[in-house]
Amino acid sequence: MTDANPFGIALSPGKLRSKPKDSSPDAQARSDAAAEKHGFVDRSPKKRRGRKPSPRTGQVHAKVMPEISREIAAEARARGVQQGVLIEEAWALYKADRGQ
Repeated sequence: MTDANPFGIALSPGKLRSKPKDSSPDAQARSDAAAEKHGFVDRSPKKRRGRKPSPRTGQVHAKVMPEISREIAAEARARGVQQGVLIEEAWALYKADRGQ
């Protein structure tokens, strides 16, 4: 057996050089055409994936006393709605009371 490493790469300075890739639109079109010919297709998503954005994006972080927090949570649970819906309804009542 020889001492030469069969898996080694000779790193002499004149051998390994990088070449700039042709990135012109014409070269990209040729590359895409060749890829399609061989069965490769663009798999990037065509539209935005995931959950649709909610119309309720405004957040209110109200600090309330613990007893009021428990009462709001209990009312929301009893009515089967989110706590934000209760706040929206309370705000509508407040505006109606002020004549807005």
